[in-house]
Amino acid sequence: MTVSDDLGAAVALAEPPRRVVSLVPSLTEAVAVTCPELLVAATEWCTHPADLAVERVRGTKNPDVRRIIELAPDLVLCNMEENRRIDVDRLREAGIPVWVTRIETVDEALASLTRLFTVAIGTASPPWLAEAESVLASPPPTPPRNAVIPIWRNPWMVVGRNTFTGDLARRLGLNLVHADRPHRYPRLTEAELTTGIDLAVLPDEPYVFTKADGPEAFPGIPVALVEGRSLTWYGPSLATARQTLTRQLAATFLA
Repeated sequence: MTVSDDLGAAVALAEPPRRVVSLVPSLTEAVAVTCPELLVAATEWCTHPADLAVERVRGTKNPDVRRIIELAPDLVLCNMEENRRIDVDRLREAGIPVWVTRIETVDEALASLTRLFTVAIGTASPPWLAEAESVLASPPPTPPRNAVIPIWRNPWMVVGRNTFTGDLARRLGLNLVHADRPHRYPRLTEAELTTGIDLAVLPDEPYVFTKADGPEAFPGIPVALVEGRSLTWYGPSLATARQTLTRQLAATFLA
């Protein structure tokens, strides 16, 4: 059968896939938790579940395309933002079906994951996805807090417009003050970084912000150190992200 991925590209599947390679950490966890028997390889960045025991095919930006082809998967999972077009093209040219996701909002994550399981993989939508949809449907707390979420430093880069993380932050009651800039992850000067905010949210990935690395850049401003997986991943952590992040944000103001 031929189905269409999130970008509308045709993906020809001879039968429901039985050998899946995932090049996206979020999708790796989603498949490993839901149908672990299908997963044969993943990237070195795929850290969840913690006991994941599959072959590693390098990283999201430099996958070992030759080895992936040798593994003869029925389906390779990629993401428009996390993976390179050239790697997707090389796999497709070798006759490997590739399913590319496009996720820039929470609703897109829920819809994309539903299609991944029910259309591409050919199984039922997992219970954790229904739970996530219910939890994330609650209205955000008010009033919102003006915030910034850095994802890198030297140079400083922050979450901006049209991002999954930004949409999740909005649902947590955060108003990202740099979301009106043209770039999705704008670069800022140190002066711009602290202007107009009353909260800095520092995740532990992709940059590993810690108590000793990051908070000093925000003198006099509350800083919340949060779990990056809950803030940026769109797999099974969706079901617990709101509770986890709400607790971590609240701890900042109770300290």
